[in-house]
Amino acid sequence: MKRGVRLFRTKETSFPSRGCLDINEAIWNKREARAERGIPTRSLSTETTSQPGLRRELGLVQATSLAITDMVGIGPYITIPLLLATMAGPQAMLGWFVGALVAFSDGLVWAELGAAMPKAGGSYNYLREAYGPRSAGRWLSFLMIWQIMFSAPLSVASGSIGFASYLNYLVPGLPAWGVRVVAGAFPLLLVMMLYRRIGTIGNISVVLVTGVLAGCLWIVFSGVPHLSAARLFNFPPEAFRLNWIFWAGLGHATLYALYDYFGYYNVCYLAEEIRDPGRVIPRAIMFSIFLVGTLYVFMTSSFISVVPWKALLESKFIASTYVEMLEGPAAAKVMTALVLWIAFSSAFSLLLGYSRIPYIAATDGNFFRVFARLHPKGGFPHISLVALGLIAAVFSLGRLNEVIPGLIATRVLIQYLPQTIGFFLLRWRAPDLPRPFRMWFYPLPGVISIFGWLYVLGTAAEEAWGKVRGLPEGTSWLEVAATALRQPLIFAFGVLFAGSGVYLIRAKRRGEWPFWRGETPSDASTS
Repeated sequence: MKRGVRLFRTKETSFPSRGCLDINEAIWNKREARAERGIPTRSLSTETTSQPGLRRELGLVQATSLAITDMVGIGPYITIPLLLATMAGPQAMLGWFVGALVAFSDGLVWAELGAAMPKAGGSYNYLREAYGPRSAGRWLSFLMIWQIMFSAPLSVASGSIGFASYLNYLVPGLPAWGVRVVAGAFPLLLVMMLYRRIGTIGNISVVLVTGVLAGCLWIVFSGVPHLSAARLFNFPPEAFRLNWIFWAGLGHATLYALYDYFGYYNVCYLAEEIRDPGRVIPRAIMFSIFLVGTLYVFMTSSFISVVPWKALLESKFIASTYVEMLEGPAAAKVMTALVLWIAFSSAFSLLLGYSRIPYIAATDGNFFRVFARLHPKGGFPHISLVALGLIAAVFSLGRLNEVIPGLIATRVLIQYLPQTIGFFLLRWRAPDLPRPFRMWFYPLPGVISIFGWLYVLGTAAEEAWGKVRGLPEGTSWLEVAATALRQPLIFAFGVLFAGSGVYLIRAKRRGEWPFWRGETPSDASTS
């Protein structure tokens, strides 16, 4: 078998301390000095020995369960009508396939990087090492943490808002303020559930994923006898006319599909708590993408076969409406309860994974020191967990359709696209880096991933330009600016520029790249 398509190798070796990567004696001296002063530090080795307190207690079943619960949240139950609306017909299901191609290709990037550098924090480590820990990698890794402090709570908030919205089906008299109270309290409940050691949480995730799969499979199997080719292929006139409207619509459909696929990489954030990460991480990523992608296609097909797609566009509770049409109101209430379970499970997994990222950055001296603290008994980053949970509680008071496009554009611009480019840089700069898993069919998936992310950003740019251009003549510049700032891509660039400004101010004061004072980074306390 060729090396480029070799499947899974389980040999564990250490990250090379010399070679093409910009890791030198000065960095190690700095880390040793920080350790002597009692500041948590972390090694750049990929050995599977973990830091004190972080426990490797997650196996393949638990890791895959966490990835699936992260992916299959409230998303498909609220975005399928939005996805169908992008192309005004069932042809919008093409978005599931394009999104799956991008997600699978990007998943191979995460699989190789996660297996080669099984450290908590995921992209934080990959960006730093790919672009150089003493050069642009420090800036990009800081930006990654910067956007996570906004986007991670927003991701959790999307599950909170969806949970509270679906609760309306069971409690139709719940007032608007009551819905907001439920949404705001939801992340606090998650913090309480996650405030324990990782081994217990891994077992909880296996229980949660049973409810996730039960809800999805109920929809699929109840819809199989009713699958209707007439409804699935009920395309509007000129549905496949390949003009800019078609490609723009497909881009928007892909954007919503990717939102529902996101989460396959969650296991990389927990890499230091996974047993045999060189084998488990790639398998968990690939298995979860394949399984969830299949479920999404069959779920959408079942919905369209039972509920006409035009009626789906107007439904606020598509899963409940679907089951009510097939099996009656009582069954619909059970399905709604399962959707609430699914929303909880996804937000649970999201907050768990994201809480490790500020922690690992703080141990590296690239974020506030308080986030480096571990719970004295449970060995989990409790400060990071509580902080993100509180921010998510505030964000949960907003509206769901205000966060999804902005989340995607921000993540793609600051994290996913630079990471995929960095993957190729790392292959070039560190050809001898031990890689327990290597990308299948290299470099094709990486190229597909880059073009996929550019397609998403291009779609967001087209939408922003269309909204601004569509304003009537005589519109004040304040209204034009307000309209522009509400657009996802412009919001993403705002996060990028603001984070870069904060980084440069901080780097100037601390004497870090690009303001090195001498040969080693400043060992000033984080601020």
